Amino acid sequence: MDPIVNKLSAVLAIPFLVLSASVASPHKDTHFVEPKLYIARGGNITPQVALTLDACSGQTDMRMLNALVENHIPATIFVTGRWLKHNAHSVAIMKAHPDLFELENHGLNHIPAIDNQPTMFGLKTAGSLAAIRTEIEGGANAMTAATLTKPAWYRDATARYSDDAITLVHQMGYRVAGYSLNADVGASLLAGQVEKRISAAKDGDVIIAHVNQPTRVAGEGVVKGILALKQKGFHFARLEDVQESEQPARPGV
Repeated sequence: MDPIVNKLSAVLAIPFLVLSASVASPHKDTHFVEPKLYIARGGNITPQVALTLDACSGQTDMRMLNALVENHIPATIFVTGRWLKHNAHSVAIMKAHPDLFELENHGLNHIPAIDNQPTMFGLKTAGSLAAIRTEIEGGANAMTAATLTKPAWYRDATARYSDDAITLVHQMGYRVAGYSLNADVGASLLAGQVEKRISAAKDGDVIIAHVNQPTRVAGEGVVKGILALKQKGFHFARLEDVQESEQPARPGV
């Protein structure tokens, strides 16, 4: 996370060590929340991370998907209804490997769960709690239509939320899927930058990257980074497989 965000963080520990950082926005009297998430540490012998990949819209980066299958690396994939419509082949591959892929809710149309400001990073926000509910329910319904397992986690577009959106997500029975290591910054970084970020992951990190940008070089960096972690002896865990941890966050986080 950006050091500026860290300075503004209001830390609240909840199961799975989700730390909610309250961040000032450019709009008067509004702010958004950027949840931070860690998983239980694996320890020095077998450190572990959770690889989470967003499938926002568009197509599938088969470099990434093939590498995960070939190297037997588990991942949690956050899918939107928009992405599901156009990626039946990729979904079939994920379904064929239930030991590797956990699919979770990324919404229907990739809309930020924010009701107190009009845009977030150039994306139009939901604008109301009713619209946020529709986005979440629509994503879940799209997953049901694709015969996927009922989701337990929700991550919105931009992974930022207004306060009452966080409350609504919890009321709807979801855990909010934050992260601790932003690997590709929306698939905008160069391959070498992404590889360096991932290969420097720490025990207990939750990594976020994007699997829906096959034409961008960031995907190459994701593959190289996760293979570097595997070479170091890291274990990859899906969010659904990790036990709750009572360990505090690492010093300085």
